[in-house]
Amino acid sequence: MDKNSQFPTYNSQPETIVALATPTGTGAIGIIRLSGPEAITIANRVFKGKDLTAQASHTIHFGHIIDGDLVLDEVLVSLFVAPKSYTRENVVEISCHGSAYIIESIIKLLIKNGARSAKAGEFTLRAFLNGQLDLSQAEAVADLIASNSKASQQVALQQLRGGFSNQLQALRSQLVQFASLIELELDFAEEDVEFANREQLRRLTHEIVTVIGNLIRSFELGNAIKHGVNTVIAGRPNAGKSTLLNALLNEERAIVSHLPGTTRDTIEEVLNINGINFRLIDTAGIREATDAIEQIGVQRTMEKISQSALLIYVFDAAEITIKELKQDIESLQGPGIKMMLVANKMDLLLKSEGGSQKTEREEGGQMSEGGSQNFGGLNELLFSDVWTTEASNPKLSDYGLPTSELLPISAKEKLNIDDLKQKIYTTAVKGRLNADETLITNIRHLEALQKTEEALIRVLDGMDTVTSDFLAMDIKQALHYLGEITGVVTTDDLLENIFSKFCIGK
Repeated sequence: MDKNSQFPTYNSQPETIVALATPTGTGAIGIIRLSGPEAITIANRVFKGKDLTAQASHTIHFGHIIDGDLVLDEVLVSLFVAPKSYTRENVVEISCHGSAYIIESIIKLLIKNGARSAKAGEFTLRAFLNGQLDLSQAEAVADLIASNSKASQQVALQQLRGGFSNQLQALRSQLVQFASLIELELDFAEEDVEFANREQLRRLTHEIVTVIGNLIRSFELGNAIKHGVNTVIAGRPNAGKSTLLNALLNEERAIVSHLPGTTRDTIEEVLNINGINFRLIDTAGIREATDAIEQIGVQRTMEKISQSALLIYVFDAAEITIKELKQDIESLQGPGIKMMLVANKMDLLLKSEGGSQKTEREEGGQMSEGGSQNFGGLNELLFSDVWTTEASNPKLSDYGLPTSELLPISAKEKLNIDDLKQKIYTTAVKGRLNADETLITNIRHLEALQKTEEALIRVLDGMDTVTSDFLAMDIKQALHYLGEITGVVTTDDLLENIFSKFCIGK
């Protein structure tokens, strides 16, 4: 493809572009970026200080920006001479005072002297077109800028450094080798020779399908890290859901009342645990609604549950029966939803049973006696006649939930809240977050990998039954989809879609 066909600014003499690289608004410093063959020359025309055209790359120079006899500002000018720059073009960055008027005046002056306003993402687009970054790395730039947690920052940085690209390039290189051998077979079809060893191709294809399958499965965690884990707090009215939300956030975010049905609509807040954002959603209590407004609230609760990645089911341990617990678990479980069981109001239950545990809190919200994890043998307590006289007591495993998924707490007394936070984290991540592991966070990459996997499965299925030309066709398709991720194969529409989402100065 001619990468420049839909981008008239990228011809043999590309234009020099300019944009504000820092956020708009008043601040201490604003940085104006120029990129292009005339970047240094244009900057030199308006700079009073050293002759910028005679200076070395990666140097900083103090001076003034002038418009004729008018001094606009006192600035520092950073020079990056091609190809040692972000875009592999001449790049100038002007650090001026962060006045909106000063910034606008300098940009207008630079445009008057031969630059033009940059389009969204145009600096990074030039970096891609000039071979500084591949397409997945360019997308990682946007992800890094948008990262709002330690985990999302680390995943984007790992992709920007080329971890994902290197892995794909290794897979693609191996496939290219076999594709070339199969193409050679087609040239000698009449002689019935076999250049590509079928067993080696089978083993290689199996290995690549395994790697791609792992990448595809990583999207669940990668997407959660990038956008946050949708975590719904649900349960019956007056189970303490809003109190739990407040305890997790350590602030009075939701209205709390002893009256059931206080929460009529969803309340959403973000909680960061170990570098991962969890989007906590407090919901209306699940019951037969008593009025139209509550009915809407319950409907929204069920909608949020169906969209959640993690469901924290909260129940009142002092009131609920085994039958009610069973009904709730069966009604709330759904495909792709991880469920945690939280037994709330344990302070009331233990007091009513005459337990010796104290409700005073230590630092971190743990119990001072009796242990923080089991409240003095909670598992036996919960499934005993304390709740019900029913003869048979179901086990959590009957509902696909291990006993380890149940945690006793007191949201009001803030007991076991730190343990709950850790359990929320481990339930969502489950040891899958590794600094060296590649995680897929981009839906475009996921779709390309899924198409690659489908093509390679066709290769495996047809290894012994189809001719070389059909094998070659499927391998070419796999190579095509892998190439789409890194930009070896691109279309103008694809580039426009990706880079139009960037900020102007990037």
